[in-house]
Amino acid sequence: MIRKIERKEVRRTIHARIRRKLRGTPERPRLAVFRSLAHIYAQVIDDTGGRTLVSASSVDKAAKAVPSGSGGTVAAAKAIGQLVAQRAKEKGITKVVFDRGGYQYHGRVKALADAAREAGLEF
Repeated sequence: MIRKIERKEVRRTIHARIRRKLRGTPERPRLAVFRSLAHIYAQVIDDTGGRTLVSASSVDKAAKAVPSGSGGTVAAAKAIGQLVAQRAKEKGITKVVFDRGGYQYHGRVKALADAAREAGLEF
């Protein structure tokens, strides 16, 4: 019998393939994106130390103060991109490696990346 592969499983496979090639260092940490139907999350991670340096999500109180609708919209993704870039710059992080998390570089993921670039992050 043919087994149907779930979309979540496909994304995890793609993400594992991406993670084999990407590593966050202290000089250039990894900006990882996770999206669900209702929210979007972004973390700046140093993989050598195994630490999350900065994070922002549509669940944060600071992000909810921005009138961008629910966390599942492109406008909310832009707000999160700006917020994570602002927090990273406060910690002295200007260059990152972008990890799209196995998602297509389109829609909310692209909006978050573009907003982070506009706010001053280089990747």
